[in-house]
Amino acid sequence: MKILIVDDEPNILETVELRLRKDGYSTFTAASAEEGMRLFRLVRPDLVLLDVMLPKQSGYDMCRTIRRDSHVPVIFLTARGGEDDRVTGLEIGGDDYMVKPFSLSELSARVRSVLRRSGSSIRTLEIVETGNLIINPKTHEATMDGKPVALSPKEFALLYFLAQNPGQVFSRETLLDRVWGADAYVSSRTVDVHIRWLRERIEQNPAHPERIITIRGVGYKFQG
Repeated sequence: MKILIVDDEPNILETVELRLRKDGYSTFTAASAEEGMRLFRLVRPDLVLLDVMLPKQSGYDMCRTIRRDSHVPVIFLTARGGEDDRVTGLEIGGDDYMVKPFSLSELSARVRSVLRRSGSSIRTLEIVETGNLIINPKTHEATMDGKPVALSPKEFALLYFLAQNPGQVFSRETLLDRVWGADAYVSSRTVDVHIRWLRERIEQNPAHPERIITIRGVGYKFQG
């Protein structure tokens, strides 16, 4: 699998690239968002490791550009570890967020986890149809009234899991375990962020959702 690493620190690029090559991945490196996007379009990577603080354009800007037409997983690498920074990264389409300095072993584990969650685990599952919403795990697409709904890999996995279990209430912790995986390094607020984002895409009125319902003090359920 191909991994694009975008970071303006040469030592980070070198050490991360060496570790990922040792793990068996093909790697491509860039020191700016502009070069990163050129390589992204050229090699079509399976995952992007993306520094937030880049010259001229930030990693957030590059992620927004990627998300215009791609759901490829993105893991942010940054020295900024505040909660607001993490939430921003998730809200614009990031799949995970690693704070520098980090261990290479942890990086390897997160890369494997993100690739596994965005990969083949849903390919053999059945299509879910509920009202005007169709969720197809074989093509990794969701449509409403025949029109495609743009979803990140994590949003799609969360929606598909909920829609497979209509009427069943799931706690944030259960959703983290079933969608993100037991080895994910994310907080329960991550679920809230993705639920809000899903509602913006599939609810007629996100402020008064009719499909993804909040059960106060418990969690969320999908109303088919």
